[in-house]
Amino acid sequence: MRQVVVHVVGARPNYMKMAPVYAELAPRELVDQYLIHTGQHYDAKLSDVFFSELPLPEPDVMLEVGSGSHAEQTARALVGLERAFQDLEPDLVVLPGDVNSTVAGALAAVKLQIPACHLEAGLRSFDTTMPEEHNRKVTDHLASLLLAPSPDAVDNLAAEGIRGDRVALVGNTMIDTLCRLEGRFRALRIAEQLELSERGFVLVTLHRPSLVDGSLLPEVLEQLQAVAERIPVVFPVHPRTRQRIRALERYPDIRFLAPVGYLEFLSLEADAAAVLTDSGGVQEETTFLGVPCFTLRATTERPVTTRLGTNVVLGLDPSRISEVVDALGTDERTHSVPPLWDGRASERIADIVVDWLE
Repeated sequence: MRQVVVHVVGARPNYMKMAPVYAELAPRELVDQYLIHTGQHYDAKLSDVFFSELPLPEPDVMLEVGSGSHAEQTARALVGLERAFQDLEPDLVVLPGDVNSTVAGALAAVKLQIPACHLEAGLRSFDTTMPEEHNRKVTDHLASLLLAPSPDAVDNLAAEGIRGDRVALVGNTMIDTLCRLEGRFRALRIAEQLELSERGFVLVTLHRPSLVDGSLLPEVLEQLQAVAERIPVVFPVHPRTRQRIRALERYPDIRFLAPVGYLEFLSLEADAAAVLTDSGGVQEETTFLGVPCFTLRATTERPVTTRLGTNVVLGLDPSRISEVVDALGTDERTHSVPPLWDGRASERIADIVVDWLE
């Protein structure tokens, strides 16, 4: 008897995490798969492009929850996902990451007595001001199957009383996607097209409310302008960030770009001298690629990247952005890849899911 697995994606990072899992489960005769896209990210460059660049089919269900407050977005996703689950009758719901769509999926599933699997379980920033931290914790405590990307994530779950057969250390599926696409994104040579030299520019990506919704953004831009006077700065601007920048012409040396596709971004990331970010996934990608990363956040839920990789957490302190340039060419930190970040996490996950369903 075939089992039904429903995958829920909603935001840009979810697609890269879910795609290799979907691909690995596809040839398994036991499983029928369905894909629900909540529409939490709905800009074409942040959403639609991934279904052409990744091994993901067009979604079977589109909810179009759109933007709004955390409560509004989560509530719309919860209602839509409940109806979709009732129609599809899944035996397992797979939920990646920590966005509002993730916790809505966990709530909808558990109230319908459907088992949920949390992909990327156990990550903790221990920063209760981050909405994602609450999404992660609630999802982990509702899930029946928890797939952890790193040993510290397993330890975090154990500290909260979640252990045993429910938890498996599998590695990082975002690295699976990066490995599978490496030939394609390196061949693009986007930096060369922008007349930038390899390792001759700083790449910037910023979108979190703590940075772009308050008083910090103008100071961040002033600091980036100062960096750009020393080394080129390339800044693909997230739509919500763009809405809050009053005048791009005030920062003439920053190369502002429209949102770029995933492959284009990876091409820039791989060739950058350094990356300044507030993204979680970028911290992981740069660690694997060996590109120095500077995280403009107070905390990180991926401390493995600071211990083993290339990541430095600057705090929410724009004045420290100058450290990015100061560190270039002088950084002697060793770089190593965390355990099981080997491009085969999705194979392990597919085996675990099939065994669990059986």
